[in-house]
Amino acid sequence: MLRVILGEPPRKNSGVLADAMENMATFAALLRKEMNAHEDNDHEYRKLEIWTRGLISSLDELEQSWFAAAFYRKSVIAGYMDDMSPVEQGDYARYVYFYKDGFIRVFSLLDKLGTVLNHFYDLKTSKLKTHFSYFTVLRQLQLLNVHPALADQLEQIKNSYRDPLENLRKRRNAEIHYMNSEMQDDLWQRHQGLHDKIQLEDLDSHLEDLKQSLEMNCKTLIAAFSYSNEQLRKEISKAKRVQS
Repeated sequence: MLRVILGEPPRKNSGVLADAMENMATFAALLRKEMNAHEDNDHEYRKLEIWTRGLISSLDELEQSWFAAAFYRKSVIAGYMDDMSPVEQGDYARYVYFYKDGFIRVFSLLDKLGTVLNHFYDLKTSKLKTHFSYFTVLRQLQLLNVHPALADQLEQIKNSYRDPLENLRKRRNAEIHYMNSEMQDDLWQRHQGLHDKIQLEDLDSHLEDLKQSLEMNCKTLIAAFSYSNEQLRKEISKAKRVQS
């Protein structure tokens, strides 16, 4: 959608993004096929299908936010706010908008995945914490030791992207709880020299954190849904044997 608005050609999914989309689509299709073949009286499969399709949309939106932020970053040339033309200030504001939208979506998507995993594997994470995050679900998965292969893979992915995730987490927390995240740097600079010009934050470094976190989301989704597809197929096969 955003690419069309920006005059860019539509995205062609590839790499980890395509793999993540494909694994989620497979999970949703398996659920739909089973619902069509048998009654889903408790609506458990329907619920999982809706959540999974929501995750597909969330990943699409996260990628678009990163793309739009990178698109507008190219138009920001000045290194100081005071040196920007009105047009450049507008492009910078649009960069900030999509960058912030992106880092909020990083954690929102992970938490939605946590809801799916908690439900599908009956982890009962809500008994530990009413409003739980993906990371709480991951700890619960490790604690219960019911699917160690999945837990180990998800933990490895999380640790591989620890730095960019932590950078975005701090900016997300500042944005939600304290002040606009980009103003943190402005405040720090004002402490250094009240009358100095405000230098822009490191846009490229921030975008790289967002890109790396998008990649982390994709790899996490691939691991979670490729494993869950296997488990769902086993569950369906076992049910068929019982019925026969």
